[in-house]
Amino acid sequence: MSKQDGSGRMVTSVPTDEASARIFHVDMDAFFASVELLDHPELRGLPVVIGHRSDRSVVTAATYEARKFGVNSAMPMAIALRRCPQAIVLEPHFEKYQHWSRVVMSMFDDVTPLVERLGIDEAFLDVTGAIRLMGSPFAIATELRRRVHAETGLHCSIGAASTKFVAKLASSVAKPDGLLIVPHAETLAFLHPRPISALWGVGGKTEEVLLGLGLRTVGDVAAAPLDTLVRAVGPAAGAKLQALAWARDSRRVTTSTEEKSVGHEVTFSTDVLDPDVVRRELLRLSDRVGVRLRAAGLSGRTVVLKLRTSDFVTITRSRTLADPTDLGRRIYDEVREVYEATGKQHERIRLVGVRMEGLAEGGGGGGLALWDDDDDWREAETTMDALRAKFGATMLTPASLLRPGTRRGSGGTRRGDERPRDGSAGAEPGRRGE
Repeated sequence: MSKQDGSGRMVTSVPTDEASARIFHVDMDAFFASVELLDHPELRGLPVVIGHRSDRSVVTAATYEARKFGVNSAMPMAIALRRCPQAIVLEPHFEKYQHWSRVVMSMFDDVTPLVERLGIDEAFLDVTGAIRLMGSPFAIATELRRRVHAETGLHCSIGAASTKFVAKLASSVAKPDGLLIVPHAETLAFLHPRPISALWGVGGKTEEVLLGLGLRTVGDVAAAPLDTLVRAVGPAAGAKLQALAWARDSRRVTTSTEEKSVGHEVTFSTDVLDPDVVRRELLRLSDRVGVRLRAAGLSGRTVVLKLRTSDFVTITRSRTLADPTDLGRRIYDEVREVYEATGKQHERIRLVGVRMEGLAEGGGGGGLALWDDDDDWREAETTMDALRAKFGATMLTPASLLRPGTRRGSGGTRRGDERPRDGSAGAEPGRRGE
């Protein structure tokens, strides 16, 4: 697999009529960073890091120029700035990323109705039906990349192959701003020389185990006896690795995705000892989760609390509700009780998060019950939704969050880094290439 700084890049530069590569994996290049550079064109070609300039923050994204210094997403900002002191740090703007994601995804929909979205900046496309109208996979991919750049100023990389796994691998090898076509007949010649880390599901520990067996390439895994793989990583994982090593991947591009969870978490700029501060943050996060659930037409049954203490011990606790809900206040009431039951009120807290799982379509309170115990809160929160839509998401906030000491910049209560936390059934395992 290519490195995230673009080294080892391979592309298909000569037009080909190869028709077997009908599965596309389209991945936006350094998406968050590239969107920010639309407003800062003077910074193109420079090492730019997206995130909050705080020792407790993490890197949201980085341009390829910054990656050459070893800066990658999810890295602590302090480490990133030590590796690349000249990096320019820009604050993230998630509403911008969502806007441009919708614009780009609509272009994918114009090519084929078979689009499987994998989060905000990548998707699988099955272009079988488009070949008769638009030409070869090479022609379709070339035109799609041209259109994305012409209409947005952003770049994408496309891998085209006969299976989803190889298409995704090809797009990572083509980065940045490249196209790689892998004909079906050449799949194993492309796949087998790749390092074992190219296989989905091979993380650090699995890689260490396989290297200990002398397996360094995908071809080595393909040639290894199944019994050897099973003894090393277990029956299910062993069978999966051997199948992928032989490019056996029968999954189709599916247009429906099931969101598994919706959540937000925040890392405080300084460890928090005051439980009231933690409770107010739980209220703020619960409110945001409720807003996102209602916007997506979803409700959840399981409330999950995440806490990380100053010694980096992380705990998660959950509670399943009798009825699903999409209300921030109900989420808060439940997660606050879960927090109280942890006994962590007198420990220093580094991170806190709220997540809803067990999602289903439809808002809470709309079932067969004769009345809704949360009627008053539902009316209040839906009214706030309407006002936020009209005047902006930051114009309204629960009154209890305006107490002295809770505003940004007020000593130990200032938030250092906040990230949405989502789970999508369409997301593929493996390393992100951006």
